Formats: sequence, C-alpha cells, structure tokens
Amino acid sequence: MTIRNLIKFLFNALLLGGLITGILGFVIRWSEFQPYFTELQLGAILSTFIWLVGVGLIFAVVSQVGFFAYLFIHQFGLGIFRSIWLWNAVQLVLIVFVLFDLIYFRFQAFAGEGESILPYVGLALFILAAALIVAFFKAKMTHRTTFVSALFFMVVVTILEWLPVLQVNEVSWVYLMIFPLIACNAYLILMLPKYNQLSAEERKRKRQSAKEPKSVKGSKKSQTKKVNH
Repeated sequence: MTIRNLIKFLFNALLLGGLITGILGFVIRWSEFQPYFTELQLGAILSTFIWLVGVGLIFAVVSQVGFFAYLFIHQFGLGIFRSIWLWNAVQLVLIVFVLFDLIYFRFQAFAGEGESILPYVGLALFILAAALIVAFFKAKMTHRTTFVSALFFMVVVTILEWLPVLQVNEVSWVYLMIFPLIACNAYLILMLPKYNQLSAEERKRKRQSAKEPKSVKGSKKSQTKKVNH
C-alpha cells in the first residue's frame, strides 16, 4: 500500500471510531449527561462530545494496532501450518475457546449470587453475530477462504482489544468501547482490499509514466496547451 493510501486508510478508521464514540457516548451514558440537554448547557455538551471523540480516537488506535498484529499472526500461522484449510481449522478452535472464556470466566468473576448467565451469553452472541456478518461480506468481496480469517479477527482480536474494560467490568465502558471497536475492525478488514487495489493502480500509472518516452510526453504537453488556447 502506498503511503498516501495508508494515511487515508488509517485516518478514516480514526474518524469512524471518534464519531461513533462521540455519538453513542451520549446514548450509553444518558443518565450522566441528560442534565446537559435538559438545561441546554451547550458548552458542557460540546466539551463532552470532544472528550468522547478523543476517547473514540484511542479506541480506533487500539483497533489499528490489533489489526496490524493480526496481519502478522495470519502470515505466521500460514507459514507454520502450510495450508489455509488447516490454519482455518485452528482459528475456528480458537474462536470457540475465546467465546467460551468470554462467557464462563466473566460470569465466574463478576456474577452476583443467583444472577443469570444469559446476559453474558447474549454479549458473546452479539459479538459472534457481528463477526459473522462482517465475515460474510469479506468472503463475498474477496474469496470464500477469507471467511474464517475475518471471523477470527472480528471475534478473537476484538475481544483481546476489549480486554482492559472487560477486566474492570464497568458496564458503560464495556458498551462504550465495543461498538467503535466492531465498527473500526469491520472497516479495516473490509476496506483493506480497496486501498490495496488503489495503491496497485497508482504504482502502475507511475511505472507507465516513467517508461513513456520524453518525446511522447512533450507532444502530450503541446497538445494540452493547444486545447487550452
């Protein structure tokens, strides 16, 4: 990927994370921020929105770090197992293991006496559902073998990125972080081929321009001048 396209790719992910957190932050923490709206405290609303956007930018950076780490892990896994099918099987096992951990260990650590396990299961199912949707579109856009890899990224890597707030178990932060993480991770995994293609086309144009004879370039410039006159 060219530097220009890489900057666009990462900047758009940052913008997405910031805006989603800035907007959903008011919804998720409405009980805390409601007085700002009922009393029309515009300064407080604006400053809170800017703060939430800043938090969202941090979430987006976490997403980007996890994405590049996954690209390395994916290539490393392919190198070890020497087969995309075997590597996909390993990823599926890891997906099941991580989802089980997300449910069981959080329930054991944070559930009160007599509390149902269903909310913990529901959270894991939400992650899985979002991951399945993203993986479906990824396979449709590229190749069916990418389905499991995209599913692994959207489940395992997202949960690992989410781990700091999961350990604290502050409900508002748990939900405040997961939505921008899913959005940013989905953007990164789905839009990577587009920016790779744009970079390949850009490099192709540069190569063609470099190989073009100077006489042809001069004639094109003179023709352009004539048209302009």
